[in-house]
Amino acid sequence: MEVFAKYLTGIDNPDHRDQTEEILAWVAEHFPNLEPLIKWNTPMFSDHGTFIIGFSTAKHHLSVSPEEAGIAHFADDIAQAGYTATKGLFRIPWNEPVNYELLEKMIEFNIQDKTDCSTFWRK
Repeated sequence: MEVFAKYLTGIDNPDHRDQTEEILAWVAEHFPNLEPLIKWNTPMFSDHGTFIIGFSTAKHHLSVSPEEAGIAHFADDIAQAGYTATKGLFRIPWNEPVNYELLEKMIEFNIQDKTDCSTFWRK
């Protein structure tokens, strides 16, 4: 988790920092084979050099990006969780609980779907 230390210290709100750190630690603990990294000043996880999931903080929410394919595949689950989404990300409001079951399903989907992917992003 040391790779995320500088990013986390840059989050001014201590509650947002703690929640972001908790989510990143959860991913690292539940998916120890994923590589934690910072790209484009964004914490993310990759598998064999391909993007799996990324996170970024905003004033009112944490953005989660499983790429467009992940958003499309889990559109109903995202809506049922009460989150809003765009083509490439969904938002977890700071004052709402984190749906870890949904995160787990998205990460597992991307790992399996990108098994044979040789590029960072899907083509």
